[in-house]
This record gives sequence, C-alpha cells and structure tokens, in this order.
Amino acid sequence: MTRGRRERRIIAATGAVAIVAVAANLIISAINAHKKKKQRKKELPCSSVQVNLSASEILMLADQVIAKSKAVHDSVASIPLNKATYMNVIAPIAELEAQQFPLVQSCVFPKMASVSDDVRKASAEAERKLDDHFLLCRKREDVYRVIKAFAERGEWLSPEAKRYVKYLMKDFERHGANLTLNKREELDRLRTRIDELNMQYIQNLNEDSSFLLFSESELAGMPAEFIKGLKKDENGKLKVTLKSWHVSPVLDHCKVGATRKVVAGAHGQRCGKENLFILENLVRLRHKYARLLGYSNYSDYALESKMVKSSIKVFEFLEDISGSLTDLATKELNLLKDFKRKEEGDSPFGIEDLLYYMRRVEEQKFDLDLGIVKQYFPVKLVLSGVFKIFQDLLGLIFEEIEETEVWHGTVRLFSVLDFTSHELLGYFYLDIFSREGKYGHACVVALQNSYFSSNGNRQLPVALIMSQVQKQVDGDEGLLRFSEVVSLFHEFMHVVHHICNRATFSRFSSLRIDGDFVEIPGRMMENWCYESLSLKLISGFHQDITKPITIDMCRSLKKRRDSFSGLKLKQEILFCLIDQVIHSNDNIDIVELLKNLHPKVMLGLPLLEGTNPATCFPRLAIGYEAASYSCIWSEVFAADVFASKFQDDILSQHAGLLFRNKVLAPGGSKDPSEILSDYLGREPSIQAFIECKTRNSLI
Repeated sequence: MTRGRRERRIIAATGAVAIVAVAANLIISAINAHKKKKQRKKELPCSSVQVNLSASEILMLADQVIAKSKAVHDSVASIPLNKATYMNVIAPIAELEAQQFPLVQSCVFPKMASVSDDVRKASAEAERKLDDHFLLCRKREDVYRVIKAFAERGEWLSPEAKRYVKYLMKDFERHGANLTLNKREELDRLRTRIDELNMQYIQNLNEDSSFLLFSESELAGMPAEFIKGLKKDENGKLKVTLKSWHVSPVLDHCKVGATRKVVAGAHGQRCGKENLFILENLVRLRHKYARLLGYSNYSDYALESKMVKSSIKVFEFLEDISGSLTDLATKELNLLKDFKRKEEGDSPFGIEDLLYYMRRVEEQKFDLDLGIVKQYFPVKLVLSGVFKIFQDLLGLIFEEIEETEVWHGTVRLFSVLDFTSHELLGYFYLDIFSREGKYGHACVVALQNSYFSSNGNRQLPVALIMSQVQKQVDGDEGLLRFSEVVSLFHEFMHVVHHICNRATFSRFSSLRIDGDFVEIPGRMMENWCYESLSLKLISGFHQDITKPITIDMCRSLKKRRDSFSGLKLKQEILFCLIDQVIHSNDNIDIVELLKNLHPKVMLGLPLLEGTNPATCFPRLAIGYEAASYSCIWSEVFAADVFASKFQDDILSQHAGLLFRNKVLAPGGSKDPSEILSDYLGREPSIQAFIECKTRNSLI
C-alpha cells in the first residue's frame, strides 16, 4: 500500500511592523517558526504518501482520486480502436495506477493506524468508496475494448510491458468486461450474494455465544489463572465458551479426557446447521460465477493466477506431502497413544487428544519455558539484531530519519540504501507498539510502490510494518515472545522485498504478486530464528544483554518447531483437500466427504460424532477459498531455498545478494516459478522440507 505526504506552505512574518503590534507579531513569529520546523519534519523526498490527514481531508482526497481515475479511463475509452497505441492507452493507465496508489493508501491505511476514531471511520468510508469505484473501472467494457484492440495489434513491447498488458486484460476479463450486458448483470448479482453469504458465515461464528458448564474437578490440569477468569452460573458451575481463547487452553491442558472430548465436539458443531447450508450455497454460487466467466469450476478461476495454476497440481502436491509424511506421522501418533495409555488407561485415542498429549510429550522431551525464553528478547536488542542480519545478508543500510512527521510518537521512519553504491532504495515506517484502536495483527502495508516513469525516474517504495508489541511491562523494557520474534523476521522480509523491487510497473510491486509466491521469502527468513548463530545476534538477557540465549535453548526451540510436524501437517492437509474437492467438483456432500476423508488422512482417527469442521472453518468462507493449500506451499518451497542456499552459511552475503537480485528485485515482473528455478538452478522440490521435518522430529 502507498501513501504520500502533503507539502503545506507556511507564511513567515517578515518586514517592519508597527510598534503597537510588536508583542502580537513576536507571538505569531514564534508560532510560525515552530510550524516551519514542524513542516520540515513532514517532507519525505520522492513520496506522495500523506500520513496525517484529517477525516475531512481523507474523504476529499478519495473524491479527488476517483475524479482523476474516471477522467483517465474516460480518455482511454474515447480512443478510436484503430488509433490505440501504447502511449495513448497503456501508458496512461500504468501512470495512473502508480501515481494514485500512494494517494489511495493515504486514505485507507489510517483505519489501521490512526489514534482518532473519527479518522478511522473516515478512512473505512473512503476505502469503501474507492473499492466501489475501482470495481466499476474494471468492469468498463468501453475501456477493455480499446485495450484489447491495442493488444491484438501485436505492437512490439518489452517482456515486462507485455506481461503488464496481459495482466491488465485479465483484470478486466475476470470482472466480466468481455461479457454481454445480461451476463455482467448476472455476475454482479452473484458477487453480491456471495459477499453476503461470506459475511453471514463469519458473523454466525462471531456471534455464537454457546458455552459449556463444568465443575472444577472436570477442568483438572487447567492453569489457576484460567479457572479464575471463568464466569459461574447460579449453581457455581464454570462457564467455558466455545471461543478459541477458551477451547484451545482446554484442549492443551485439561487432564480429563471426557472434558476434552465434550469441548472438541461442541466446538466442531458450532453453527453446524446454518453454516453448512451457507457453505453449500456459497460453493454452488462460486461455481456458477466462475462458469459465467468461462471457467469449468471455481478452483480453475481461483488458481489461474497462482504458481500452481490448476487443482490437479494442488492435489498432486498435497498427496506428495501427505504420503511422504505418513511414516513420521504414524510414529508420532503411536507415541501419543502410548502416552495416553500410561495416563488414562485403555480409553481410545481421539482427535480431541492430539494437542494435550503433544504438549505432554514435549514437556518430557525437552525443558523449555517460553516465559524464560522471552526474557532474552528485549525489543530494542532484537530490532538492532534483525537490522544487522538483513543489512549484512542483503547488502543494505538502514538509517533512521529523525524529526519526521508520524501518526504516533512511537512510530519511526527509516531510509534504506544500497551498501555499495549508497543509492536510496526506499523508506519504511516502523509501528510495532500496541495502542488503542490499532490493527491487531502483525502485517506489512505497501504505502507507495516502486515504478519507473516514462521519463526514466524511479518512484521510491514506501512500506509500513505493524504489530502489537508491549512497549513496557512492569517498568521493564518491552520483551518479545518468541512467536513475536519469528513474526518480526517474517514481516521484515516483506518490507525488504517491497523496498528491493526493481520492476518497471507499479502493478508488479512485490506485495501484489501471487499468493503462492509472496510468502516464500518471509517463510524462508523464519529459519534464522532457529539457528544458534543468528539467535545469539538478536538475544540478550534483559538484565544483562551481554548474555545471549543458551545453546540448549536454541536446540529446544528448533526441536519444538518441528515436533509432531507429521500429524500437524496431516490435519492441515485434510482441510486443504476438503477446500480443493468442493471447489473443483459439483454437488459434493460435504458431511460425507469429511466423514470419509478424515480417517484416511488422519491415520484412522475418526471425525468426532456430530461435528463438521467445514462449518466453522473461516478460510473456506472468505480469503482462502480454493487456496488453503497456499500456506503449506510457501513453507515447502521456502525450506527448499533455505536448505539449498543458506543452511550451511546463514550469513552468506553471496547467497543473500543473489537472493536479493534474483528473487526480490523482479517483484511480479516475471513468472514466480521461473524466478525460483533461476535462483535454485533447478525446479523447486519438496525434498528439503520432508528431510527437515524428519530430521528434527522428536521420534
């Protein structure tokens, strides 16, 4: 996402003044001097990002963006088909995208970051208006017709420009611009109904208020603070809701098998009847929507722009991973069953027992207290270590820019330069500390995309990295949980990917590339959190930072990452298969599909009676439909890159610079499969991933 900064003019008071106005003018001069100093803070060279707009300014800017966009699209639509050229059709649209992206982001990012409720509301309203407008633009048959006329003429273009025109055409076609009016209207009706059902599915889960009642003895093993936080009914029974923050701890810690089974069963039955009906209708409507656009099923539509390309390849990929992990998962399951027999006798092992006995085995196999681990990761030390690793590995320099305009006092701005040439590559904002009203998850937002204008000038990329880290706890400097350390490495690679992008077109920004590929660099970088050399560079005991994390802790963290990976991946693969089956076939009975597929994938463990996880699995409703496999995909090929290029020397600048130039720099300007193959010197493979999981297993 992108944002620009406004350049406001300040009038300085100069010249002679009447004696009677001296006092007033001195005050005015002081105020203006302060404003002038403050104004200098606002200037960020080569950026159109505006970070402190008021609510009214956001709505005004959104209207201006829409008006300019409409004018350019109207102009392109007016070009006679036989007069369509690159300069009067493609270049204006490409320039418009690049120039307006930071302005659009200036309108929409405040809803995630602003301290003002009014600004956040205005930002959300602006986003809705802008989304509606850009959707209309992509449906414009008159604009599409002119672009198609140019494309069919076959004018010579560079490979990247050809790719851009292809993507531009596809954007219009995937929104129905090439259909008849009746079909476009039907497509709109379907899209509206699909969106309504998506939201209803999620809303049903969010509004579910069901709970279970237990005695304290039935919750044996639960931490005291958990019990203390539970409400009671009039008979003194403890209320356990079916929200994840209650269910997960119970399945992790409760010693009573019957309780775990009841909780897991009730959790898997949430919104069962209504959400099953919704999901069945969603799948039917998605298939209908895809077929109107000329695809054989929804999966073909969803996967067309992904690395994987087709559902056949998804099935092959998932089956290869699942089959390769079967021996490991079987050994893991047998270990858990043995452990349960020792604790609970001969009661059968069920799906509800997995989390509890995984934790019990991990406790026995290695001594690792994550509360103690956290004390080795002070925020400032981790940040300096992360910067150091990324700088050395990728040949970059990060320099903080002082006295700059930000939206909160804890936000910092950095420039990024090339280590050798000192070329300015871009900027990023660091907004990692928690506060009221801020977006709750770690993420990276593109505020301005890199692109090369027709005169050869480069627009510099600007990124924003956000998270919700506690700044101070009990007077101590903020400490990061280990999961937050991993997240920081992952998200910071997104920042660097965005900054190092050298694609010509804004459309090929590194954060807009296909979902199968965009997560691979970040997942690859997570490996540095499990290597003792890099862990020592980012850690230090909070009371004495000269004492880094111990070797034993490093080993335990790595073992913990891969413990029971066979079984965990089998569970993930199960849902990916369900997702792919229902979106690539018609009239699938989802209940029967789950009942039959569950024991096959989960090594004989049956589905809990009466449950249907598909009715309470948000990824099937919105965001990942037909693409749930993508999370595993990125992890698998990230493992291949790490094992092939970095495992033997995690600080190899040679491998790092090649990675920057061959993987990060192209952005979306080249096919992702081609990028990976070029860097690896061969086709990507699942082998390194399987070997890693097997080698680091507890078995």
